[in-house]
Amino acid sequence: MAGVFGGPSCLAAPPRTQLRSVAFCRMATGDELRTLMRLWPHGVSILSVDVEGDRMGVTVSSLVSLSLEPPLIGVSIGKDASCYELLRSAGRFAVSLLGSEQEELARRFAAGYPPIVHWQGVPTREGQIAPLIEGALGWIEAETQTEADAGDHTFFIADVLSIEHGPSHHALVYRETTYHSV
Repeated sequence: MAGVFGGPSCLAAPPRTQLRSVAFCRMATGDELRTLMRLWPHGVSILSVDVEGDRMGVTVSSLVSLSLEPPLIGVSIGKDASCYELLRSAGRFAVSLLGSEQEELARRFAAGYPPIVHWQGVPTREGQIAPLIEGALGWIEAETQTEADAGDHTFFIADVLSIEHGPSHHALVYRETTYHSV
């Protein structure tokens, strides 16, 4: 039996008793999940980290607000990301929520260039924790509270230390392998 949208098939198990039946479903693949999630728009940000002058940044679309009391955010970072170990050792990070006119920066920090190339010619200002990208929709600086293993990623939960609104009025989002303004 095909699932909704041609997804996994689920079959009802023969009832063991008159009161209970169990459904068995095939586990989705990573490619199936990626294909579906590409249809769901995600806000685009650049996460930056600085440890004693060693700076890195990476484009992320997994930033989420987790709690208002206390203010918490979460972000998922691939374990093979160039900034992964630096982020873990820093224990804190900054996020620049990109404006719609900052697509080139999103592409640049997603490309995996060496750190020195990332920052060359990029308009930044010093945050309390790490560089902040000028012209963004806003900025968040946060301190990692906990890390949760999530397969090939780690989910970082962080206390929000500061927020600031930026000059951009439209957010940059990513959907179906392209960037859009909202």
